[in-house]
Formats: sequence, C-alpha cells, structure tokens
Amino acid sequence: MIHIAYHESYRHELPDNHKFPMKKYSELAFRLVEQNIYSKSDFFVPNILEEEILYLTHDANYIERAKTLKLEKAEARRLGFPQSNELYERELRIAYATLYGAELALENGLSFNIAGGTHHAFTNKGEGFCMFNDVAVSANYLINKRLIRKALVIDLDVHQGNGTAEIFTGNPNVFTFSIHGKNNYPLKKEISDLDIELDDLTNDEEYLNIVTEYIPKLIEDVNPDIVYYIAGADILDSDKFGRLSVSIEGARRRDELVFGECKKFNIPIMCVMGGGYSKDLEVILETHLNTFKIGKEYYG
Repeated sequence: MIHIAYHESYRHELPDNHKFPMKKYSELAFRLVEQNIYSKSDFFVPNILEEEILYLTHDANYIERAKTLKLEKAEARRLGFPQSNELYERELRIAYATLYGAELALENGLSFNIAGGTHHAFTNKGEGFCMFNDVAVSANYLINKRLIRKALVIDLDVHQGNGTAEIFTGNPNVFTFSIHGKNNYPLKKEISDLDIELDDLTNDEEYLNIVTEYIPKLIEDVNPDIVYYIAGADILDSDKFGRLSVSIEGARRRDELVFGECKKFNIPIMCVMGGGYSKDLEVILETHLNTFKIGKEYYG
C-alpha cells in the first residue's frame, strides 16, 4: 500500500499578494481522489512532530526562537513567511509527515508527502519558504533509531538543496545529490556530495540525458536503504522562477527514470513535492499528479 500525507494546514493562509501557491496542496489532494488515482484510505493525517526529534537536526536556539516567534526581522524576511503559531505547527506537521511516511515506505515501498522538500532550511536558520528541513529530520531520525544505515537524497527541484547539503556535510550516512539551475536561487550554493548545475534554458533532451547518466550509477554505488526524492515541478519552462525549458512530458519522464531505477533495486522511496511556481495552477497540478501516477505504476 502506498501512503500519502496531507493536512489542511499545508494550505497556510497568507497575504493576498504573496506569491507562494499554497492552494496547490489542497487541490492536489482533492484531485488524487476525484480522478481515482488514489483513494481516501491511502491518506494519513500527519501529527505534530515531537520537538525533541528536531534537535537531531536543528540548533536548539533556532528551534526555540522559531517556536516563540522571536526570529529577527532579517531571519523572518529570508524565511519568506510571516511568523505565527500556525506556521510553526504547519512546519512540524510537514516534518512529521516525511518522517512517518519514510517509516511506512520502509515497510511498503513508497510514500508521498503532498508538501515537503523544505531543502533550504539549514541547521540554524531557515530561508526560501523552509523553516525546518523535513527530509533531513526524517533521515536523521531513521539513522538515530538504526532503522537505516544509508540514505540517498535525490533532489530534482530546480533550486539547489543548500540547507540539506549543509546539514549533511561530512556525514557518511547520507549522500546528497542535487541537479539544479546554475544561475538560480540560492546565489551562494553549498556543496552537496554531488552537484550538477544546469545552464538557463536547459531542455528535455539535455536534462533527461543527465538524469539518465547519473541516477542509475548513484543508486548502485551508494546502495541506500531509502531514497528521498524531491520531485520539484519548478523545472518546467512555464515556471516563473525556474529558468529551464523542461516540458511537462520531460518532467514525467524524469519521474519514470527515478522510480524505475529505485524499483529495479527494490529501494524504498519517500517522495516529497518540492517547488512549483507556474502561473497556471493546472500546469503545476498536472506535473505533480503525474508523479503520483508513475509512483503507483512502479510501486502500487
């Protein structure tokens, strides 16, 4: 059985002029059921993560200041969200969803978090709409509990997972891999275990050649107990911030490559959605829905 995490808090209320497309989360959950891709019984509602678990990944002082809404103005500005108790709870639910989803994936092969992929959250700071790093929190928890020995992060969001790279620097238990836009946010990149930088306007053929070249070899060489797959929809040519020229079909084929290679080696996957900022919400939804469909084809 494939499990999907969703909570109404994912659609966090923001000022009307805010550019982050929060509606996609609830609409995606609705359409997965409406289109009979998954059923309501496949969903689980994430709890609020125990704060003690955050300490395995994030700085205690940072956690306390985020909890008590005492981030400095510059910190809150980098985060991109207004501080609130509701936001803090939302971030804890997203982290729990990826953590518990990964536990379920170890048993059943695949889980999804309709949110997640908060890869710009560092040990002691957040930025780019990311307060806590859900993938890092999950991987550190599984390692700490000795449920896994090795994790592979396949980050195919258009932005480098700079927070993930910083958190796992020098950690032999987690291999971080990121394919991202060279000229895109963040301006200052961190160093992942393996980074592939793409030029502006990289098209389907170029993009898929890179995915095809690196993913199979990485999976075989790293031999992970679990893969965390960040399946960003912001690689699309229609994305406001992506700067690439990948089509919806190209993104679909990317997902086929990742799921297909992991299934070949029977590796569990915890898949999170990452970014997506096309002006047309339908484009974002189609891309994400394809990811869920393909996951089911290989792991259902």
